[in-house]
Amino acid sequence: MPDEIKILPEEVERLHQRLDRDARNGGYDLNPDIEFTRELAHGLIYNERRYGYMACPCRIADGEIEKDRDIICPCDYRDPDLSEFGSCFCALYVDEEIRDGKKKARSIPERRPNEEARTILKKEKEEVGTVSQADGIKTRLPIWRCTVCGYLAAREEPPLVCPICKAKKDRFERYL
Repeated sequence: MPDEIKILPEEVERLHQRLDRDARNGGYDLNPDIEFTRELAHGLIYNERRYGYMACPCRIADGEIEKDRDIICPCDYRDPDLSEFGSCFCALYVDEEIRDGKKKARSIPERRPNEEARTILKKEKEEVGTVSQADGIKTRLPIWRCTVCGYLAAREEPPLVCPICKAKKDRFERYL
């Protein structure tokens, strides 16, 4: 590596503590293997210094924020991966069963589309939108509403946990 990026252990520990606090505050859990999560924190710091943003250390970043927005931690694939496999791609975030040691994190398939597919998806996003039932708002994604606090999220599936009130996924309804 031409330019060595120096990362101090205390920097890794600070980020690890922040990630853990933010995860818990958001209703998520970090992998209980502390050394493993510290290694991921190290990779996040490395990528932040290298690219200017915390790209997932388990994926290949393009080094251009517009191309990498989907893999900035926590990535766009975290919730679908947690729902289907119990952990995100890099296993930084895990479900309760993995957190409690009832099952182990395992390899999961990559959800991120390749460069060609991302280009096509971006073009479709720009050109096509479906008109919702409310006020002609164009959206390509469904909008989900938390029935507890009213939080709105535009995404394929509702969030696993409401970032505002911490209600679970089953408390969301399709809004648009």
